[in-house]
Amino acid sequence: MNVLFVCVHNAGRSQMAEALFRLVADGAHEVRSAGSAPAEDIHPEVVGAMREFGVDLAERTPHRLGRADAEWADVVVSMGCGDACPYIPGKRYLDWDLDDPAGKSLAETRTIRDEIASRIERLLPELDDTDATDDGR
Repeated sequence: MNVLFVCVHNAGRSQMAEALFRLVADGAHEVRSAGSAPAEDIHPEVVGAMREFGVDLAERTPHRLGRADAEWADVVVSMGCGDACPYIPGKRYLDWDLDDPAGKSLAETRTIRDEIASRIERLLPELDDTDATDDGR
């Protein structure tokens, strides 16, 4: 399965989601992230919170959401991108209502990070079940 995480700036929530998903999926699924109006850099509080998980996002560059990203994805998880997310028929869309970590304290960013991690832990078994069904198992 190809999973795309989308938020407005691709500098916080979607970057954390991509990194956390990559950690726990361990190559079983592909992942990308994008933003409808990408920022220049990853939010510093996000870089700090992710370093606590051994992930360095400091050199990542926010990516602008394009139609090709949505076409690539089997599952699109939006986190506040609203109407800017392109709709492609046949894709699964999830909307995760999460606070934007921009300008938040490290403690507040940790809470957002941990909520994203929890949602990913619940999403992965669903993706694994879908893969098994698609493979005819």
